Amino acid sequence: MSEPAPESFINPRPSGVVDPRDRATAVLEILLCSSIPTQLAIGALLRLMGIPSTDAAGHLSLTFVLMLSLADTAVLIVMMVFFMHVHGETAHATWFGMTHPVREALVGLATVPLVLVGVGIVLNAIRLFAPSLHNVENNPLEQLAATPGQAAAFSLVAIVAGGVREELQRAFMLRRFEQYLGGATLGVWVLSIAFGLGHVMQGWDAVVTTAALGAFWAWMYLQRRNSVAPIVSHAGFNSLEILRVALIGQ
Repeated sequence: MSEPAPESFINPRPSGVVDPRDRATAVLEILLCSSIPTQLAIGALLRLMGIPSTDAAGHLSLTFVLMLSLADTAVLIVMMVFFMHVHGETAHATWFGMTHPVREALVGLATVPLVLVGVGIVLNAIRLFAPSLHNVENNPLEQLAATPGQAAAFSLVAIVAGGVREELQRAFMLRRFEQYLGGATLGVWVLSIAFGLGHVMQGWDAVVTTAALGAFWAWMYLQRRNSVAPIVSHAGFNSLEILRVALIGQ
């Protein structure tokens, strides 16, 4: 007989009318944990330390991206754990639920081929029916994986900052929408659109594609109440994309 689910997952929203102060606090927590203020602050600090964001050719600096992403991941995890503690929640219940992590990892791994096929279908459909959305010829992030060494370092960013950080952020924010901001469905829409817009430098076709990916990983979390499967799926997809870029560049 399976163990009962935590009460917070049985009734994810507080009963009665949500206190406007709780709603405002949830919005503030989401904004603080969105990576925008933390990356601005960390980026400014790195520049003060003499670490430029671009190289002599004007391209993104891999060193800067690596340090920014890893520092941002650490800061955000600490912030989210703190906010959950203040609300009487636990990070384990929110991020890992009651299911076995190995099983969740296998589920996430099994979705990687499906995600790759889905992305290919979406990108080809966009370029066929809305070619104007392909407005960035060369993805600036692909320049960070031009050599095997760069690809290995960028894979670390893709796994830690892309797979781990973004999926923990997504779970944390979805919980706030469930509790205080209109429910999980609204959260999926808002967070997926924001996730897509966060990739605007890669082109509008990338915005649409990543928004769809965000919605899929959000759905996966809500179905399983465990971030391990989305983390593995996201990290696996990112890693294979970097491998593809590295092989093409050889």
